[in-house]
Amino acid sequence: MSSKKNSGTKPDSGEIIAVIKRVLAENGREYVWSYIIAGACMVAVAMTTAFPAWVMSSVIDDIFYRQRADLITLICVGILVAFTVRGVAGYWQAVILAKVGNNLVARYQRRMFDHLMKLDVGFFSQQRSGHLAAQINQNIGGIRDLLSMTLTAVARDFVSLISLVAVMFWQNPLLSACAFLIGPPLVISVNYLMRRLRSITRQAVEINSRLIGSMQEATQGITVVKAFTMEEQLSQRMIKMIDHAEERSNKIARVSERMTPIAEVLAGFAVSGVIAYAGYRTAAGGQPPGTIIAFITALLLAYDPVRRLAKLQVGLERSLVNARMIYEVLDLTPQQGDAPDAKEIKVGKGEVRFENVSFAYGEDLPVLTEVSFVAEAGKTTAIVGASGAGKTTLTALLERFYDLDGGSIIVDGQDISRVTKRSLRGSIAYVSQQPYLFEGTIADNIRYGREDATDDEIRFAATQAAADEFIRQQPNGYDTAVGENGVTLSGGQRQRISIARAIVRNAPILLLDEATSALDNESEARVQEALTTVMKGRTTIVIAHRLSTVINADRIVVMEAGRVIEQGTHEELLANPQGTYARFYRLQNKKGLDLVDDTEQDELSSLKAEGENA
Repeated sequence: MSSKKNSGTKPDSGEIIAVIKRVLAENGREYVWSYIIAGACMVAVAMTTAFPAWVMSSVIDDIFYRQRADLITLICVGILVAFTVRGVAGYWQAVILAKVGNNLVARYQRRMFDHLMKLDVGFFSQQRSGHLAAQINQNIGGIRDLLSMTLTAVARDFVSLISLVAVMFWQNPLLSACAFLIGPPLVISVNYLMRRLRSITRQAVEINSRLIGSMQEATQGITVVKAFTMEEQLSQRMIKMIDHAEERSNKIARVSERMTPIAEVLAGFAVSGVIAYAGYRTAAGGQPPGTIIAFITALLLAYDPVRRLAKLQVGLERSLVNARMIYEVLDLTPQQGDAPDAKEIKVGKGEVRFENVSFAYGEDLPVLTEVSFVAEAGKTTAIVGASGAGKTTLTALLERFYDLDGGSIIVDGQDISRVTKRSLRGSIAYVSQQPYLFEGTIADNIRYGREDATDDEIRFAATQAAADEFIRQQPNGYDTAVGENGVTLSGGQRQRISIARAIVRNAPILLLDEATSALDNESEARVQEALTTVMKGRTTIVIAHRLSTVINADRIVVMEAGRVIEQGTHEELLANPQGTYARFYRLQNKKGLDLVDDTEQDELSSLKAEGENA
């Protein structure tokens, strides 16, 4: 997610208005009546705030100076009503704005997640998941604050200020004009603070996102942390990040709150000047003090909305940074959209044909070069080769996680670049080398393979994957929560649940990226037997590391450095004693080794990292 285009630019009032307009255009219809009611409540608060200042002249002159007892009840009831209206209106204003704000956050969370699911795999390979999640959570609140502050400023503070200024001018126009002399230095101060705040706010969001993301990663990898005694090392690293985040937050507080002493000093000059003038005038002229007291009351009450409006642009600046960072993600266009004329794929027999396929993660790092072979319908094709040969990349391209640089992949005569991704992936069941389980129960994780799968189908798939027995031994059976990424289960158990997920999908094409790598010999034999049954009648492509998978394949494709160098059955490839496959086979029989080191890490991630480094 790039933010360079905005990080150094200077937003003006036009940009703030543009962002507010966009937020209103996207959400205004949903909340129009809520905002109208909240605005009416704020206007009521504003008007009742001005009422005590207006009535103060009558209180002083008529009640205390002229001693008109007949007005006491009327004025007291009026003040009581004003404060009651102000309290009730303030309550409903706060409740409505809180409800709208919470709904707005939920709305953008749903929208963000939906958009993230549409972005291509390449975007996520460039992002740390913890960092991305933390940054989104921090920034979504900025959009809520942007609307709330804008409405509050217009409906409450601005109306309050106008009402109180009207009272001030009604009481004494000359003093009112003098009081406005604090305006220019206040505006200059706000603009200075706004420029300072802009850069440090973005820095603070990014620092806090990295901090939260690092904490999340440390807890997820706690077994590795403990195994390598990394506690002290990570603690020192986290302390530095926490100190940095604290320093940024403190700086934001210092800059944001710098407006308070400036406003207080300026207000002090204004109030003391007015009191000095009024005191001199009353002492010298012997006039009743009611008008001056009313003016001073209005001036003091006007101070709060002035102070809040003075800080408004500072607050808007912070929220604007948050909103822009959210829209930087929402404005990203998925790089792998379906073709304009894309149709639903129709998979019958399930033949998969790779024709001169070329692909590179980076310009200077080709991964596949003119790869051609056919995975025959209803048969098993095994792809073997050393680490980095491009095996896993082939499965990623078949799933259209990336688009080809050259060539084509044909499924039953249909170019996969001309069909919808959803229909294509719906025709494929995939078991990765590194199984991943999601929040929820064991049954939920199996049902991700097919949402409408019945409980009986879930249990049948688990039985075929040799998982039913251990699942029934769990505290709540199929309803047992798996914990974060299946932390409560062993690697072999997670893999068998992953296999059951693929089985229940009942797709015509099956991709197995060393599906038995995490299993012990007994479980592997049981799962392999089950997979043999499942694979019948399906086109199966196997990323093979073990000969137990390779020997029974209908066709074996041997890859080296992104090219196909041999093809054939197990017997045909062994017939060439100088071939790469035969050499691997002899090496395994001699040393009891797997065809390829099965501690091999996820090939897709490693190749992507190499591409970025290049």
